[in-house]
Order: sequence, then C-alpha cells, then structure tokens
Amino acid sequence: MTKTEKYIELLNNISVILSKKISPLNTIQSINKLLNTYLGITKSQYIIWDNNNMLLKDYMCDIKINDKDIQSKRINFAYTNFGLNGGNKFYFNEREYNIEPEEKELKQIEEESELSDSLIYPLSANGDVFGLLIAEIAKRKYTKEFFSIINIISRLISGSIINNTLNEQMEISLNFYKAMKDIAKIIESQYELSYIIPLIGEMIDRFMTSHLIYIFIYKEGEYKLVWPNACKDENIYKLVKKITPESEYIISKDERIGVFPIQNEDKILGAIAAYSNIEKLLQKDIDYLLQLTRQSGLTIHRANVYAEVLKYATMDALTGLNNRRQMEIRLNQETSNSKRNNTPICCMMLDVDYFKKVNDTYGHAAGDIVLKKVSEIIKTEIRDYDIACRYGGEEFFIILPHTAINEASLVAQRLRKVIEDNKINIQASSAANISHIKVTVSIGVCAFNNKMDANEFVQKADKALYEAKTTGRNRVIIY
Repeated sequence: MTKTEKYIELLNNISVILSKKISPLNTIQSINKLLNTYLGITKSQYIIWDNNNMLLKDYMCDIKINDKDIQSKRINFAYTNFGLNGGNKFYFNEREYNIEPEEKELKQIEEESELSDSLIYPLSANGDVFGLLIAEIAKRKYTKEFFSIINIISRLISGSIINNTLNEQMEISLNFYKAMKDIAKIIESQYELSYIIPLIGEMIDRFMTSHLIYIFIYKEGEYKLVWPNACKDENIYKLVKKITPESEYIISKDERIGVFPIQNEDKILGAIAAYSNIEKLLQKDIDYLLQLTRQSGLTIHRANVYAEVLKYATMDALTGLNNRRQMEIRLNQETSNSKRNNTPICCMMLDVDYFKKVNDTYGHAAGDIVLKKVSEIIKTEIRDYDIACRYGGEEFFIILPHTAINEASLVAQRLRKVIEDNKINIQASSAANISHIKVTVSIGVCAFNNKMDANEFVQKADKALYEAKTTGRNRVIIY
C-alpha cells in the first residue's frame, strides 16, 4: 500500500469513528490510536479555550492550563500567537512554520528532526482558533503530504470538539429552562412551604451539580435553614446574615460561596446559598442562580398568598381530600350528632410508614405521587358518607359515622392491606432507576363516647397510631 493509500485509509477510518454515536472520550482515544498507527504520533493532547473560566484547559481531562510552569507558558503563547495569525502557523520543535510549509521549510524540518519531535497545531472553526493539538511524533520523513493530512485531521477533530461543546451547552440550557419551568409549576399542586422548599432545593441542586445548595427562609427577623437539614460551614451563615433588600447577591472572597436573596418586590423571603470547597462560582453560575432564585421568590410568594386563601377553603390541593380546617368543622358536627342521636362513630388516624425515606431516596415529587395514590385508595375503600381528610404531611384522618368499633377495625385492616399490595408508579417523578415502589401504613382507630370532646377523640386515635408505629408499623391498633 502506498503512502497516499494509507493516508486515504486513515481519513476514512477517522470519518467512520466521527460518524458513530460514542462518547467524546472514546472518540478521541480511537482517533489517537489511528494517529499512532498511521502517522507515528505517540502522544496527543487537545487544549481548548474555556469561555466560562476564561482560560485554556485540557479537553480530555478538564485540567486548567495556567502560567505557572514553562510548558503552560509555551502553550498559552502558542495559542495567542495562532489567534493573531489566523491559525496559519504551526510549531515544530518550538520553531514556527507556515501551515502549508514550503520546500525550504520542509528541508529545515528534516534537518531539525529528532528521535521524538514535538508538534503544536491550531484547532480552529470558521477561521477562529479555539485550541491546540499538541503531539509527539516518532522520527520519520516529513513531507508536504504529511502536513496536509495533519491539517485535514485537525479540521475533522475541530468539528467534532465544537459539536460536542455545543451539545453540552444546549443540554445545560435545556436543563436550566426545565428547572425554571418546574419551579414555576410547583404552585399548581403545592402551597405548603414545608413541601415547596425541598422541591425547589432538589431542582436547583440537580442543575448546579458542582455546588451544594442551601435554602434559608427569613422569619421573625432571622434566617432559618430549611433545606437540607444541616449546614456545617459557618461562613455560609455569616454571608446569609449580610443579605438586605438592596443586595443583588454576595460572593465570598474565595469565590466559592454565593448567597442570593429570595425576595418579592422589596420584601426578603429568604436566601439561596451555593457552596463548594473546590470550584469557584463562575459568572455563568451566578447568572443561572440569579434567575433560579428570582423564580423561586415568585413561587414562594404565590404559595404564601395561596395558603392564605386556602385557610378559608375546604379542599387539600395535593390530595383532593378535605383539609384540616374542614376536618375540624366536620368532626365537631359528627360528634355532636353522635351525642344527640346516641349513634356510634369511630375515627382512624393513618400515617404512611417511612415516608421521609421515600422523599430522601426518590425525591419529593415521588413523595407527592405516593400521597396522591394513598388518597385515591382511601376514597375507594370508604363509604360515600365517610369523611376523609389530609391531617398534615403524610397523615390522614378518617371519620366513620354510624360505625361501631368492630366495623371500623375491619375497614382499617382492609385499607391497610390494599395499600400494602398496591404498586405505585413513580415514573412521572425524577426517580432515575426505579419505576414502581410499595408503601405501608400504620393506623390508629378509636370509638367515640359521650364523655369525650372532639379534641380528645383525635388524641386517642393519635395515641393508637403512635402505638402502631412503635410496635412494628404496617398494622392497626384499636385504642
């Protein structure tokens, strides 16, 4: 096979690799093997300009190139020089040549060739240099055809790197707008801050993968950490306390902590903090966090307003059951009827077992799906005139008029068994590795008598529930 045929075969093999849907790392590794086999290039390094950090970095391992050593200074100088001359030069053993070397230059290259030669070649797109190919070549005869092949290969690799970089940027943008949209949509199903804040935290945390996210709520003159459960870095607390209605954001001196106020108009609602002990906050991170925080502020404000309105409503927004206020009204009515007519009435307090573990493992969106499904089962398993309520969090309260304790016990056991046997589809949440989960419930049941008031009725059911939880869960206990 002639050299020309080998070069054609090399270009064809590279084209095949670039057409495959494989990772950027595997693409470059496969090309490097071909460069070694066909051109004697024993080592290749790809350096590209990172617009986010405003410096050069190694494309393969994301290591930043600074000016602290001779090699780094050499790389920075070559990149700057190539940019000034439009990518029409390359370096061979630290001497500059035209991208299409003349005969005189080829002769000089041959004379200066060593056992292992170094090559620094520009990577460019649309006439703009964005990086360097740095190669070590085993001693060989250098021809015009050889450098033409290098030029073609550098352009193929440049196109691949640019496409991959654009795809990464597009994915980041899509994830950002999805996070913004999801935060805005929370209000459609939730209005309690105890549920909204973890949802917002999880959404921002999934987007800001290089930094830990903390959310504080401003209440009664101080900032209280509400998500996650703990923060050990005192510097975060110190920065949060400096937030005022006039603050746009505050960045620590080492640029690894950023605090962004959650506010509505001129009122401070809280703050979002981003922290890393390694990575600095880049300007793009700050821009993203500013927008995410503003959206969070709007959502929290709307939730607060909605919660005020719902104080006078009767329905729980998430489950569609009666809310706690309506439960209290109906409980007073039914216990009064029971006393007046001397008819039996029972109640049950129901709690989803290990619900916190569901939230922690699969996310709060999956937790919401579980609560909705349990609510649907409750509606199906009770009579039309029974009254089901969401008592708070993962607790439910059911009023059973005209029901004796033995009948209430049967209803509770049936309800417990149906929930235990049900597979709950959580695919609509962000859970990555599982589609269905199962949960169990603990239930406390109590019968009403004329010596009780409504509050005592609830308390006794709650005590029975507590016993069910402490004696093994997934069981019914009669007070």
